Amino acid sequence: MINLEKQRPQPYHVFTEQLLHQGKLSESDLHKAKRVQQTTDNDTLPHLLVKLGLCSEHDVANALTISCQLPLVDKAAYPDESPLSDSISLRFLKQYHLIGLSENSEEIVIAVSDPEERFITDSLTLATNKKIIAKIGLPSEINAALEKQYGEGKSQMDLAVSDLDDSEVAEDDLEHLKDLASEAPVIKMVNLIMQKAIETGASDIHIEPFEQRLIVRLRMDGVLQNIDAPPVSSIAAVISRIKIMAKLNIAERRLPQDGRIKLQMLGKELDLRVSTVPTMYGESIVIRLLDQENTVLDFKSLGFTGKPLENFTDILNQPHGIILITGPTGSGKSTSLYAALSQLNTSSRKIITVEDPVEYQLEGINQIQVKPQIDLTFAKALRSIVRQDPDVIMIGEMRDLETAKIAVQSALTGHLVLSTLHTNNAAGGVTRLLDMGLEEYLLTSTVNGILAQRLVRKLCEHCKQAYQPNAEIIESMRLKRFSGNSDITLYKATGCEQCGGIGYQGRLAILEFLPMNDAIRRLIMARKEAGEIHKLAVKQGMLTMADDGFMKALKGHTTLEEVMRVTTES
Repeated sequence: MINLEKQRPQPYHVFTEQLLHQGKLSESDLHKAKRVQQTTDNDTLPHLLVKLGLCSEHDVANALTISCQLPLVDKAAYPDESPLSDSISLRFLKQYHLIGLSENSEEIVIAVSDPEERFITDSLTLATNKKIIAKIGLPSEINAALEKQYGEGKSQMDLAVSDLDDSEVAEDDLEHLKDLASEAPVIKMVNLIMQKAIETGASDIHIEPFEQRLIVRLRMDGVLQNIDAPPVSSIAAVISRIKIMAKLNIAERRLPQDGRIKLQMLGKELDLRVSTVPTMYGESIVIRLLDQENTVLDFKSLGFTGKPLENFTDILNQPHGIILITGPTGSGKSTSLYAALSQLNTSSRKIITVEDPVEYQLEGINQIQVKPQIDLTFAKALRSIVRQDPDVIMIGEMRDLETAKIAVQSALTGHLVLSTLHTNNAAGGVTRLLDMGLEEYLLTSTVNGILAQRLVRKLCEHCKQAYQPNAEIIESMRLKRFSGNSDITLYKATGCEQCGGIGYQGRLAILEFLPMNDAIRRLIMARKEAGEIHKLAVKQGMLTMADDGFMKALKGHTTLEEVMRVTTES
């Protein structure tokens, strides 16, 4: 008999201690998993943690590599053809999430999702009379590799679709739709879409029905990318499933609806905002994923550096006035506001926010959710807030003159007010407020500064490549301003396994900050155009968004193409 003692992993308590120590698992979640484990004989603790959404596959695998002192198998290491003999059934391999990597006359190397399950190695030893060398693999990667070796190379979505009842369902047959939306294949398809979004760090899921197909796209680092989608025959069931999860009315398909989903998956607790709108071929759904764990509320991590950071911090430390953050939808305004609030959040300040919706919950800050259906608007909430004796007020967005006037009155009575506007640049924030109907003298006496920002994709540190730009690019972008006499080096995205072949990982802000001074105030009082205000600010030393982006491109944080993509300046 072959001695397997060296291969035998340590007990599960070492594995769980690793997860607890790394902050990937809480004590309460561990007790929950153990209670569930007592009611089932089929799942080991690592499998249950993933199945219950308490930990991600990667977290479990990394903890097992430490507790079992075994290596983690790279995705590319799985062979196209199985080295195992036909005597080892596919059912056994799938049930215990294991796969053969290599075999010779003396030993077999396998990847297994849970090497602490001794039955697996013991069974293989008896069946083959060979030494078993175990390594650790992710269950999803093992299953995909098994399908490639033994099946038809189907994706997880294809496998879910194969179990789907593809008979036509009338949209007005609500009971049948509810039943179908509650069946395993539809639940699995929707879960696969959400799981893919979480794994890739997507910010939004777009589910769009058309006449001949259903398109599913994920917005990753600001750019939409297609993923595997359910078949067109499942449109009604998939949309109904999401609407049921979001507690929306599945019978209402003529009007837009908004809802929320609280979800625990891959070890993350997520808040999903769901929006539906009727289209020609069904309802289009957009799901915004809010992952508080991955949101870093630190200015430098967000891309605030140099002069814009210094100026913004100085204005933030003033006791009263209005600070505005401008930019289009999806430019990171809310995250910058939350970072500012985090810096202001001390025991000596009372902070109240009015938001629509409340995206992230901050400890020690009173946050109010706007509810138009009961007539709780920004303006009505603000009137009540002022009587709550706050030091700092955050308004999610200045949408109308009434809200702007209350914000101005709050600033005039000694409050610091933070808010956002939808404009293209910092100077545009001035004209936007004037166009709303706000008087010039009120604007100049209350607004302390306006920050404009965009988000650019960050280059992947593992695969970015340096290159020397040609003289024409250097001249047209006037890059010599930022390098002095040094040689100019830029970087390009190439793509690797770490970034999924995209070349980018994450995003950072490029900024321009317009501080209010006497010269700017004179232009505002004369109702000058935003272009004139912008020119004067640049003349006074304001760094534009494009220039901030060029500086970050020269430092290797992003590419010149990314900066040009999100700015209109040449």
